[in-house]
Amino acid sequence: MFSTPKKSRMKFNVKRILFFILYIICGIAHAQKVQVEEMLDSIEIVMGDQCHLFLTVTAKENADVQFPDFSQQKMIAPGVEVVEQMRGDSILNDDGTIRQTIVYRLTSFEPNLHYIAPLSVLVEGKKHMGKRLALKVLDVPVDTTKLDQFYPPKDIQSNPFSWEEWTPLIILYAIASLLAVIAILCHLMRKGNKPIRISFRIIRRIPPHVKAMTSIDEIKEQKMSAGNDQKEYYTRLTDTLRIYLKERFGFSAMEMTTSEIIARLQSEDPMKVAELREVFETADLVKFAKHSTMINENDRNLVSAIDFINSTKTEEVVEEKREEQRLTEEEKQTNNALKMLKIMAYIAISGGILILAYVLWQAMMLIE
Repeated sequence: MFSTPKKSRMKFNVKRILFFILYIICGIAHAQKVQVEEMLDSIEIVMGDQCHLFLTVTAKENADVQFPDFSQQKMIAPGVEVVEQMRGDSILNDDGTIRQTIVYRLTSFEPNLHYIAPLSVLVEGKKHMGKRLALKVLDVPVDTTKLDQFYPPKDIQSNPFSWEEWTPLIILYAIASLLAVIAILCHLMRKGNKPIRISFRIIRRIPPHVKAMTSIDEIKEQKMSAGNDQKEYYTRLTDTLRIYLKERFGFSAMEMTTSEIIARLQSEDPMKVAELREVFETADLVKFAKHSTMINENDRNLVSAIDFINSTKTEEVVEEKREEQRLTEEEKQTNNALKMLKIMAYIAISGGILILAYVLWQAMMLIE
């Protein structure tokens, strides 16, 4: 009658035990996902020598891992100093975990067996510990039977000054200074006497009728004959004719009156001269008597001026004449002397720079 409850209780206890074991196994598996390894590449060094401590953490790929920082606190253990801490390699494992390493370079000047406490690493805010290490620091062996052969460190000694080494450099420096002075003097002398340069100019001789027709074309383009300012129109037209007469026939038509100009042109075509007389007389009436002309009259006078120019022009070709300045013998000698001064200045500057560079290089060698 009482066996059934006893069996039920046993089954319930077995389930609890199995659940507890399963919980422990899951916890261990979870804990095994984070592994901390701590090792030294050398467990024994000589005093003042260095070794490396490797701290490796294996955790999930995206886990937040914080390694111990000894950048401010240099002592990892009493008597053991961290010289430098370096980031090592990060390796992705096949199971999805990542293996991260940091390297601490250690040194010690205290001969002894030093114990390094386990380093703690924070993974996702949870502390994980490494393992305890030992580093043996050996003393430098000293033969106490030969103490008389050991000497204290010597003081810093300065190089003795030797005139034999510095005299050539001083002489070369003086030569470089002299060359610099020569270069400056040559420049000042050349600047005070500027060279005489050979110059030339090209004179282009345009025939008189070409210049006159160009001026008349400008008058036509400005349409002055149809404008209200007839005085300016006739002034421009007669000035163009006077300049043409001066250059074509060789008399000063700019200072002559209309009657004097016509008298000088009696040997030319009488009909053309009569038309030219009409142009000048109309211009005199407009300029001095305030005479008013019609547009067709202005055009007729312009045509008469063009006909006169075309009938009296000479077929001349536009000439270009090159005028070149000639130097005297004295000026040539001056130019040659100034060229020599320029060459001497360049040579002095180049030589001075080379000598000064050599002196500085040798001086640095002696000082070191």
